[in-house]
Amino acid sequence: MCGRFAVTTDPALLAEKITAIDEATATGGGQPSYNVAPTDTIATVVSRHSDPADESSRRVRLMRWGLVPPWTKAGSDGAPDTKGPLLINARADRVATSPAFRNSAKNKRCLVPMDGWYEWRVNPDAALGRQNAKTPFFMHRSDGAPLFMAGLWSVWKPNGSAPPLLSCTVITTDAVGELAEIHDRMPLMLAEEDWDDWLSPDAPLDPELLARPPDVHDIALRQVSTLVNSVRNDGPELLEPATPQPEQIRLL
Repeated sequence: MCGRFAVTTDPALLAEKITAIDEATATGGGQPSYNVAPTDTIATVVSRHSDPADESSRRVRLMRWGLVPPWTKAGSDGAPDTKGPLLINARADRVATSPAFRNSAKNKRCLVPMDGWYEWRVNPDAALGRQNAKTPFFMHRSDGAPLFMAGLWSVWKPNGSAPPLLSCTVITTDAVGELAEIHDRMPLMLAEEDWDDWLSPDAPLDPELLARPPDVHDIALRQVSTLVNSVRNDGPELLEPATPQPEQIRLL
């Protein structure tokens, strides 16, 4: 799965890098974060038409992480009623059939840029009830370049004059290689040559992009501090390699 990640690229620079229209900076969002958590506002990449007759173009847009299906009812406060599980991830083998995702899979596909993502490996002594039952790792490109994960997005329209809510989910697939030793799921990475096919609002979903095993030859991983366990912590120190813990001494 993907439940936490880091993204430090400014949306304007991201838009320039991938030849996209920056629709994020004007709204004051897309701030760097080393500990992005569910319901945070994140920068995404979509492809949309300005006019029905023109060609679609890439756009960097801000969205809430945790997809809200269009049919979600409004709560008493006017916000979407999301008492159930947060839809931060969508399994690649179910997006075309799941009621929550299938409409988005048709023509609302996006990319979720990130520096890398965190995952927690269950420690062998976890069953013994000891502390630190899971060890956090950070997965990233070895050359430091951004990763672009396959995602889906949706528009939820509230009652009244409030603006629509844009939200998204990150698609996950079976982990491969060394990453499978950390967790059995991982975000579905897309290579640059696949972006346009994935993003196109006019082309149907290509099942091959969902079924293709991810290429992880340039993905590195490192153990990081348990500081990342708390969403209150956010800073570059979260990406630093974990330092060995001093041996515990029991006083008798």
